[in-house]
Amino acid sequence: MSFEEKGTWADIIVVLVVSGIYFASVLSQVGEVPVGEIKYIRPLITAIIATIVATIAGYIVAAISAPSEADKKDERDKDIDRFGGSVGFTVLGVMNTVLMSVMEKVRFGIATGAALANTSVSALSM
Repeated sequence: MSFEEKGTWADIIVVLVVSGIYFASVLSQVGEVPVGEIKYIRPLITAIIATIVATIAGYIVAAISAPSEADKKDERDKDIDRFGGSVGFTVLGVMNTVLMSVMEKVRFGIATGAALANTSVSALSM
């Protein structure tokens, strides 16, 4: 498995685990608290920071496990990166635009929807 694949698997695992924890913690409040009063900002910021830190740690572990592969990238990896990036940013941009226009002033919905869109795009583009 190439370094890029190891990094991609680390990304997928981190995104799924952190997003799962975030959505479980925030959406568990839906039945108990009115949606407009759900406290989502701290868990959202925590999830973003945790995703960044855990992804970096995953790449470091992948680089330590096979240092000779850390700087190599074959043609297939480059094509996959380019295609995934273009699809990911396109889908994320469209989803964010639609969410913001449909939900207007519902901040919780926008933030959670954007996080869900980012999770979906990240998982699908990898």
